[in-house]
Amino acid sequence: MIINGVWGVVIGLIVVAVILLLMGIKSVSQGRQYTVERFGKYTNTLTPGLNFIIPFMDVVSHKLSMMEEVMDVPSQEIITKDNAMVTVDGVVFFQIMDAAKAAYQVNQLNNAIRNLTMTNIRTVMGSMDLDELLSRRDHINQQLLQVLDDATNPWGVKILRVEIKDISPPEDLVDSMARQMKAERDKRAAILEAEGKRQAEILSAEGEKRAAVLEAEGRKESAFRDAEARERLAQAEAEATRMVSEAISAGNVQALNYFVAQKYVEALGKIATADNQKLVMMPLDASGVIGSIGGIGEIAKEVLKSAK
Repeated sequence: MIINGVWGVVIGLIVVAVILLLMGIKSVSQGRQYTVERFGKYTNTLTPGLNFIIPFMDVVSHKLSMMEEVMDVPSQEIITKDNAMVTVDGVVFFQIMDAAKAAYQVNQLNNAIRNLTMTNIRTVMGSMDLDELLSRRDHINQQLLQVLDDATNPWGVKILRVEIKDISPPEDLVDSMARQMKAERDKRAAILEAEGKRQAEILSAEGEKRAAVLEAEGRKESAFRDAEARERLAQAEAEATRMVSEAISAGNVQALNYFVAQKYVEALGKIATADNQKLVMMPLDASGVIGSIGGIGEIAKEVLKSAK
C-alpha cells in the first residue's frame, strides 16, 4: 500500500511538471510579437519561434502584429482657406516597430492613429485654397506623412504612407468649376484658332510677295532681253544701211533696188497675214520685183568677188 502511494505521488508530480512545462512553452507565429508581464510589470518581448515563460508568474499581456497594416480614414468635411467646404477621406499604411512602446505608450493604438490622422488632415488641408487642394495632392500626402510619422514615433510606430483617396466638393461648386473649365477651354480654342488664321495670312502674304518679286524679276529679265534684241536688230539695220549707202556712193544703184524690194515684200507679207485678210486683186509689177531680186543677186556677186 505504501509503495502504491509513493508511485501515485511520483506520477502526480510528473503530470504536474508536464503541465507546467506545457504552460511555460509559448510559440509565436511569424510577423507577430508578444509582450510578457511578471506580476503586472513588463519584462520582455517574445519573438517568432519557440519561447519559454514561468507559469503563474509570467503572463502574455499583448499580442501584436508586426506586419504592415492598412487603416481607412473616415470621411470628414473640411473648410478650405477660401471658405469652400469639401468632403475628404483617406488611407494610412503603418507598421509597429517596437512592440513594447506600442503596447504601453498609447492606449488603443489604432484609434489613436485614426484620430491623429483626421486632425492633421483638417489642419493641413484647411490651410490651402480649393484649387491648390485639388492640384497638389502629392504635396498634401507628403506633408501628412511627415507630421504623422513624427507624432507616432514615441509609440513605436512607423507611418509608411498616407494617401488622400477622395476630395469631393459640393455639387454646385462642381458645376461652377465645370463652367469655368469650359470657358477656359473655349478661350484657349479661340486663341489657337486666331493664331492659326494669323499665321496662315502671314504665310499667304509671304507667298504673294515672293510671287510678285519673281514676276517682277521675270518681267525685268524679259524687258532686258527684248531691249537687247532690239538693240542688236537696230545695229544690224544700221550696218546694212551703212553698207547700202557705201554701195550707192560707189555708184552701185542695185543696192537701192534691194531696199525697195525688201520693203515691197514686207508689205505683201503684212497684207497676207492680217486678221481681216481678204482676197485682194491688185496689179503687180512683176518686172520690178524681178529686177529688184536681180539687183540683190548682183550685189551678192560683187561682194563675193571683192572677198576673193
